[in-house]
Amino acid sequence: MDRTAKADLVSTLNGVFNQSAVVVVAHYKGLTVADMQKLRSQMKQAGATVKVAKNSLAGIALDGTDVASIKPLLKGPTLLAYSGDPVAAAKIAVDFAKTNDKLVILGGAMGKTTLNPDGVKALASLPSLDELRAKIVGLVQAPATKIAQVVNAPAAKLARVFGAYATKDEAA
Repeated sequence: MDRTAKADLVSTLNGVFNQSAVVVVAHYKGLTVADMQKLRSQMKQAGATVKVAKNSLAGIALDGTDVASIKPLLKGPTLLAYSGDPVAAAKIAVDFAKTNDKLVILGGAMGKTTLNPDGVKALASLPSLDELRAKIVGLVQAPATKIAQVVNAPAAKLARVFGAYATKDEAA
């Protein structure tokens, strides 16, 4: 890799670190190419990205960013998982690490907050942004449904009473 390619990579990574809501650092030693492709596709489906970069270049790109606290984690074969959604990258990384013991989560950062492996796992247990939106929509719709049921209930009861009187008169 020549000097200009390295400079481009550093500037790209710096932009990623400035824009991402969460960055997860993990060791990937021993993962097969098929496993890495599977991890990349799962991340892509969730709106996250996996990047393997040279640690020294990633360290340079971290300077001056909010997530600079993860610099000490960049030792050995590391990969960076990041996303704009504060939960997506952590959730996919933790789920993948459960099924594949060769992916070892070292930690991460969410803004200026540094996360240890347990912090990343706790973050992964939270609902994603889409799940939270669905819950809010459900909560907003629930009262309207209840109001419609209450308004329609007296008419339905009245119809049942008339129906009961009609069957009573026919039986007599």
